[in-house]
Parts: sequence; structure tokens; C-alpha cells
Amino acid sequence: MNSLRVQHLLPAILVLLLATTVTYLSFIREPASAFLFPRLVAVVMLSLAVWNFIRAARGLARVGNGISLDTLLKILPGLLVMVVYLFWAAKYFGFYLASFVAFFILFTLYDPASHKALRSWMVRLIVTLCFMLVIFCLFNLLLQVQTPRGIFL
Repeated sequence: MNSLRVQHLLPAILVLLLATTVTYLSFIREPASAFLFPRLVAVVMLSLAVWNFIRAARGLARVGNGISLDTLLKILPGLLVMVVYLFWAAKYFGFYLASFVAFFILFTLYDPASHKALRSWMVRLIVTLCFMLVIFCLFNLLLQVQTPRGIFL
């Protein structure tokens, strides 16, 4: 198997494992009514992951050259923030506070604007507040989804 095919197959396998895990967890959690929306999203994500894996395994995923080491090093800080968010912060601090902090950190990490200018920090803060307002309205008001509660709500 050539290295180009491995570079397409390995991410496809990782995404498939993640989608399978998320789908499994969404179906074993109680109360079932609180996990209806996550189940729907998880099943769609699993279907797309299976399709992506089949394309990669058959060699049909020929777009790009896979993930280079340079690209991996650029996205690694964001991946670490998301791992901490998913496995610890959302449960400990609560969904909304942890999401606010994670979004703000990710925005700060990948925003090309100056980190020395006060204006860029204000823009990051305002965008993060607006994003969280949309998330709150979507999950709490529109979908009425139960989000993880932590020490701050």
C-alpha cells in the first residue's frame, strides 16, 4: 500500500472510530428523550464516516496529499483544546462556560490578527459572545436540549 493511500485511509479510520463511539454513546445514555437530537446527528455523522472510509479503502479519495507533518503540527493545539473540552471541561465547568472558553482559545490560536492590538482582542471577545448567544438560543430555546451542567451551570 503506498503512502498516499495510507494518508487517506488513516484519517478515514480515525473518523469512523470517532463516529462509531459517539453513536454508541448517544444510544446508551439516559434519559432517551434528552439524547434524541444527539442520536440524529451521530447517525448522520456515522453514515458519512462509513461512506468516507469506503471511498478511502477503495482508493477513490484522491484529493490532496493527506495530512503533512507541518499541517498536523499547526492543528495540534486546536486538537488538544478540543480533547480537554470534550473529556473534561464541558462536564466540570458546564457546557456554556466551557464552550465559551474553548471557542475563545481556538479563535485566538488561529486568528491571524495581531495578538498585541486591543482591537483584535475586543473583536475576538464580541464574536465569541455572539457565537455563544446563537448556541444558547439554538440548544436551550429552540431545541430545548439538555446540556452538560457543571459547577457554573
